[in-house]
Amino acid sequence: MKGLNWFDKFLFFLNSLFAAMLLFSYLLPYIPPDSFALLSVFSLGVPFLILVNIIFFLYWLFRLKRQVLLSLVVLLIGFNHLTSIYEISSSEDAGPDKEEFRVMSYNVRQFNEYGWSQDIDIPKKISTFVKEEDPHVVAMQEYFKGELDIADGFPHKYIKLKDRSAEFGLSILSKYPIVNRGSLDFPTGSNNNAIFADVVKGNDTIRIINVHLQSFSVKPNMNKLEQEHSKKVFLGMGQTFVRQQTQMEIVLRLIRRTPYKIILMGDFNNTAYSYIYRELKSEGLYDAYKEAGNGFGRTFDFRFFPLRIDFILASEGLEVLEFTTYEVQYSDHFPVSATFDLN
Repeated sequence: MKGLNWFDKFLFFLNSLFAAMLLFSYLLPYIPPDSFALLSVFSLGVPFLILVNIIFFLYWLFRLKRQVLLSLVVLLIGFNHLTSIYEISSSEDAGPDKEEFRVMSYNVRQFNEYGWSQDIDIPKKISTFVKEEDPHVVAMQEYFKGELDIADGFPHKYIKLKDRSAEFGLSILSKYPIVNRGSLDFPTGSNNNAIFADVVKGNDTIRIINVHLQSFSVKPNMNKLEQEHSKKVFLGMGQTFVRQQTQMEIVLRLIRRTPYKIILMGDFNNTAYSYIYRELKSEGLYDAYKEAGNGFGRTFDFRFFPLRIDFILASEGLEVLEFTTYEVQYSDHFPVSATFDLN
């Protein structure tokens, strides 16, 4: 490190630490949470590690120092991780030979039923937003049982609460007929679940799967972690990932016995750098955002760095024409939509 002053030497030391952590994070998608739960927690921080290494790369590049190679090499090794945090894509125009099928996924946070926002018009705003965007199918997580206005615009619907005492659950609202439906009934004490509906459009039957994987009992909020300074927080988050793995395996069994093309969407409560995401994609599904998305694609309102935890995955036989993330402040999640060509 000749030619570096003490400050640059200190920065390069930090750079080396963050580069090593990012390099290690590339292994996380291959480590099942039930074998090492705490490691899975760090998948939430991969976007932060990527951004820090980009900053170090730009710093050394501006200084014309050979230390630029460290972060550059690590970032290039994990290039696929980069495209999971930021995408540059072009939408494909729908020609006369294309049969469009547009879906949306949205965690609506119970339509503000419990007053997380002071805006009492949240239910009306969400309903207006969905009607204006006009998807053919919308999958909602944390759908509050009393909000039926939004469902009125969809003649076919499947709304499932986990049990009779539950106040919110999952919904699939469709403008096309639903010929079959079902609930996977995750074996946990929470409201998290997955449901499916077979939607018919023309000669095509598409299985829509709406998932809401295990939520965090402690939200991944930096301020809260700093205040509590407790390994109990991390232990609890680790167990969340273990439960997600159990739930994911139930979803995988449904996927494997499905005779139709699949659109799997919902709130994974996990990132694209996780074991959960990798396993779900391994069943012949692709990430619509990575094919047609633009920008950071963040779907969770987390102020420290972009978090994409809501996904639309589709069978490889479905071509995605367009992908959109809407930064509307009606929930702690942002809705996402994708348009597919059924031909």
